[in-house]
Amino acid sequence: MLTVHHLETSRSQRILWLLEELAVPYDIRLYRRDPVSRLAPAALKKIHPLGKSPVVTDGDTVVAESGAIIEYLVERFGAQAPTELAQLEPARGTPEHRECRYWMHYAEGSAMPPLVMKLVFDRIGRAPMPFFAKPIAKSIVGNVLRTFVLPQLKQHLDFMEGELGKGSWFAGEEFSAADIQMSFPLEAAASRAGLDAKSRPQLWDFLQRIHARPAYQRALERGGRYELLG
Repeated sequence: MLTVHHLETSRSQRILWLLEELAVPYDIRLYRRDPVSRLAPAALKKIHPLGKSPVVTDGDTVVAESGAIIEYLVERFGAQAPTELAQLEPARGTPEHRECRYWMHYAEGSAMPPLVMKLVFDRIGRAPMPFFAKPIAKSIVGNVLRTFVLPQLKQHLDFMEGELGKGSWFAGEEFSAADIQMSFPLEAAASRAGLDAKSRPQLWDFLQRIHARPAYQRALERGGRYELLG
């Protein structure tokens, strides 16, 4: 049976969601974060050398990286998906397929880097340090956030808001794998980058719609606690 190596509060939650949408049986091996560093445990390196999550094992096949896993699962099980999920991978050669492919890459390649930087610099600003170093560190953190990270986040959020306003979902009028892949950056933005109903109504509505899906709720029940790091 397919096994999801699931790190709590991580990108692997969307893999559970996809499997619930596809109604594919799977096992979960849950890994807890280090309570201090919040890093994944060393045990994950026994599954994949980088020791990161998500990782899926399917017999002797090991697949890592969210986008690659989503593509693998859609290719492997998409044909048996319910009728309403027929466009998980839009027909090749169509504008919807090109859009889906774009967002599958954009999520981790463009949207996540400034969100990760925001997380890192926020944690540096809150980290314990000698009293004489704190003003210097806060000044550096504030300058980087103000001049680079926050403008980047605004640019990306404005872009996503505008693009999602062109259709019901990221790749057109039908729910697709792109929406599953894009869920994590938008949940991270709501957690740490000020995304809310007032500032970005299209993106906020997207989050409410995916959170209301029965498969999303089942994935939360299977995966356990899901609170994005902030």
